[in-house]
Amino acid sequence: MIKPKKIYITLLIGSCFSLGNIALNFAESFAQENPEIPQENILEDSEETPLLTAKDWYNKGFDEIEARNYQGAIAAFSESIKLDQTDADTYYNRGYSYLLLEQFEESIKDYDKAIELNPDFAYAYGNRCYAYYQLKNHGQAIADCSKAIELESKYGDFYIYRGNAKDDLEMHEAAILDYNQAIIISPNNPKAYYNRGLAYNRLGKSLQAVEDYSKAIQFNLNFADAYHNRGVTQFKLEEQEKGIADLIKAAQLFRQQGNTDRAEKSLNTIQQLQKAEI
Repeated sequence: MIKPKKIYITLLIGSCFSLGNIALNFAESFAQENPEIPQENILEDSEETPLLTAKDWYNKGFDEIEARNYQGAIAAFSESIKLDQTDADTYYNRGYSYLLLEQFEESIKDYDKAIELNPDFAYAYGNRCYAYYQLKNHGQAIADCSKAIELESKYGDFYIYRGNAKDDLEMHEAAILDYNQAIIISPNNPKAYYNRGLAYNRLGKSLQAVEDYSKAIQFNLNFADAYHNRGVTQFKLEEQEKGIADLIKAAQLFRQQGNTDRAEKSLNTIQQLQKAEI
């Protein structure tokens, strides 16, 4: 997924509210000590904080994303859209918030609108590709990622998303070509190696798969899934000790990451593979 962009303005939301409150409190206190101040001056100093603009709400939405309050981000971007329905970035970022909440249908609606407003919005196509992939609409995912690549050919994740869709459709060789391109663009990207390893495994190319899982681990030492899959593949290559070590490491990492179910699965896999060897 592609992260959102922020429009910076001079006054941030928090500062605006704080300044308004300070001005109001000062006026009230000053009036109590100086009763001779004309009443109209007090009223002028006590004016309400100005209404927020579309950009104000946009920036608030972005701040909520950074705070990982995605529902709050959606609410803020929705307020921004009420005031300005012509800004593609606002729909894009609300769609991104829906995406992080795994509300994929809602995210697609926002990416549709972002693309309607900006037909050359490569990252909107890319994120919509990801949403369609999660909904298992692989054909539309491939079409969207292909459009994203046409518009922005130097972003490696677009190739990974498209490769994943092709791999699920059993187009493994074509998927590997996409992962190859992602690696050319981002040679240190562990996701590209990991996914190419999955494709190699599905083609029965265990040695290549192990090499790619090892590369993924090289660039992400906490990549539990890569350890798990490398361990399983090591068993296929009759490297039982290496396989057991990898699966134990995967279980440790899953547990550290709070994923106890996956940790148990890795440990159970050891027992299942050992029985299969007998």
